[in-house]
Amino acid sequence: MTVSPHPAHHVGPLVTARLVLRRVRSGDVAAVTRLWTDPLVRQHLGGPVIESVVRIRQRRIVGAPGFHAVVRAEDGVLVGLVTVEDGARNGETEVSYQFLPEHWGQGYAREAVDAVVARVLEGAPSVVALTQEANHPSRRLLEAVGFEHAESFVEWDARQVLYRRRA
Repeated sequence: MTVSPHPAHHVGPLVTARLVLRRVRSGDVAAVTRLWTDPLVRQHLGGPVIESVVRIRQRRIVGAPGFHAVVRAEDGVLVGLVTVEDGARNGETEVSYQFLPEHWGQGYAREAVDAVVARVLEGAPSVVALTQEANHPSRRLLEAVGFEHAESFVEWDARQVLYRRRA
């Protein structure tokens, strides 16, 4: 993954009503590793990441621009990860996200994704997000924060839906 300089990558922590989004720290690596290896989290993302790739990612994620650790403001518990990748799809900025299952259904993902996308749109005309057609919770989240269906296609042996939100 190539993450290039973007205003969303260099501004300090992003604070919402309940969350703080900041760069990944070494203390976050165990929770982030769970995101990469949890079968429920990875159900619509091609399955758990293999061990050798996890080790490479663990060395690269701490402090990396474009990766936003999502922690609860009240207690600092990491609940998820939102990633911003410039030029990922046809030159557009792409936002992706993963949240630990025990934090699903509490609105954290919606709050975090909405905040990150709003920041990205301060410096980009649009942002895209991709999910599997079968991932109905993710599709509802994207639509709830203002993304619109842009196209559908088959990739990685599954029906995919590309969403776009414009500034």
